[in-house]
Amino acid sequence: MTRPPGIRLLGAAALLAAAAAAAAQDAADLPGTPARPVLVGADPDYPPYEFLDRNGQPAGFNVDLTRAIAEVMGMAVEFRFGPWADIRQRLLRGEIDVLQGISWSEERARTLEFSSPHAIVHHAIFARRDAPRVSSLEELRGKRVIVFGGGIMDEALTRRVQGVEVVRTGTPADALRLLASGQDDYVALALLPGVWITRELGLDNVQPVARRVAVERYGYAVRKGNGELLARFDTGLAILKRTGRYDAIHDRWLGPLEPQGVPWGTLLRWGAIAALPLGLAVGGTVLWSRSLRRLVAQRTASLQREVAERRRAVEELERRQAELVQASKMAALGVLVSGVAHEINNPNGYILLNMPTLKAAFADAVEVLDGRRAELAGLKLAGIPYGRMREELPRMLDEMLEGGRRIKHIVDDLKDFARREDDPRLEPTDVNEVARASVRLVDAALRKATLRFELALAPDLPRVRGNGRRIEQVVVNLLLNACQALPGPERGVRLATRHDPALRQVILSVEDEGVGIPAEDLPRLADPFFTTKRETGGTGLGLSVSSQIVREHGGTLEFRSAPGAGTTASLALPALEGEDA
Repeated sequence: MTRPPGIRLLGAAALLAAAAAAAAQDAADLPGTPARPVLVGADPDYPPYEFLDRNGQPAGFNVDLTRAIAEVMGMAVEFRFGPWADIRQRLLRGEIDVLQGISWSEERARTLEFSSPHAIVHHAIFARRDAPRVSSLEELRGKRVIVFGGGIMDEALTRRVQGVEVVRTGTPADALRLLASGQDDYVALALLPGVWITRELGLDNVQPVARRVAVERYGYAVRKGNGELLARFDTGLAILKRTGRYDAIHDRWLGPLEPQGVPWGTLLRWGAIAALPLGLAVGGTVLWSRSLRRLVAQRTASLQREVAERRRAVEELERRQAELVQASKMAALGVLVSGVAHEINNPNGYILLNMPTLKAAFADAVEVLDGRRAELAGLKLAGIPYGRMREELPRMLDEMLEGGRRIKHIVDDLKDFARREDDPRLEPTDVNEVARASVRLVDAALRKATLRFELALAPDLPRVRGNGRRIEQVVVNLLLNACQALPGPERGVRLATRHDPALRQVILSVEDEGVGIPAEDLPRLADPFFTTKRETGGTGLGLSVSSQIVREHGGTLEFRSAPGAGTTASLALPALEGEDA
């Protein structure tokens, strides 16, 4: 069938437009072409997430997180602050590239694509201290409720609760000021901004009366079709979580204010909600890439090669997304372990405090009982004759006290290991002491993996300039890798230190009698996301992070291995000499 001339012209125009867009994108990717900064939209009045400080400078959790992602991903960013409603419209018009903090909703997802959440925002109801208490959004029916205009609570009340008279303000601070002045009944607002603002403004007559009326996923968002930029932010966020920088930023801004604990059911529900749009986005990207390849293949062989590159990029994106999910799980596990360590230390403190008193009390009791031994013939304590108990109980108390001290030592090592520093202080460090602390941390894993562990520490080892916790992180990672490489407990692991005067280096080596590493994989061990243990949950970030830490210390990390012959990892650091030591 012959097509009308108008349709043929439209089809030709569409093909030319697609080719021009691809060419423009190619030109932007050429080496030497300056990269345009990513324009990041933000609200100037939403602390502690994002705001302008007293000097008019960008500040807050979102700002520090965006700068850190830009650093690890090699991007340049510029912030654009403005009224919230205006910033959202500028994103839709293409005047800015990404919003660094916005809550997900079905209505917003029609025009925007959302990243994995970088925070979970709890929303609360604020009231004056003399106001009647409420515990849910539904209890606001028939009330006058102040909201931040255009915010997620504005949408939630308008959509879900009938009979609420909504009063909108331009900023969260304006909403809380109105409430404090005696106008209207309640404010529905994110908990942390509300707590921050009431403290900063001294609004002592305002308090949160319901702290979790809504829980929302909060992260980055771009316009539909800009998924490639969103994927870069997702990848950068996963790297920050794995390296600990996310925890440091979170603890600085949100930790002192954030409510603790989110039910597992809620986390699973959020994951299911996030998986659907993410799957659609990836599927749409794959279809678009294949369609573009067919169009470009009809023009030139050069563009055909570019399409193939795009297809490989999409496959890499799919693989990275699966790795990001696992990295998020590991980050959550790290938070859980830190909390458990804290909970163990508290009851253990009672043991260490009370045990010396028990020993002293028993010693006093022994003096009395020995003096009346003839009268108390046949005396039993806990069903055991007194004579035997007199010998055994002091030893039992000593063992209990030593066990309590060992628990405290292990927990302290674990807490030190989990603590992250963005700019670690380098100072003279004893590598032997770092090795001992690392072994204590992984003692359970070593005892489970092998019956033959050897610790060989060289005496009079020179110190190195470094950060003990960072080096400890490397050694722990090497020991865990060695444990995982053993096929059975009869195979051994050896940790040794030595000094190489000729090279002026302190060398720490971890040798295992495991399955070994293929020669073709050895050069890639420190590559991000490369792992030979993906089926058992490996993320491929451990040795990459370790390699980066070693480079920061001016050292080297090398591996020697052969399949079936085990693996040796050697960490070499410059030795301090003379006054530096």
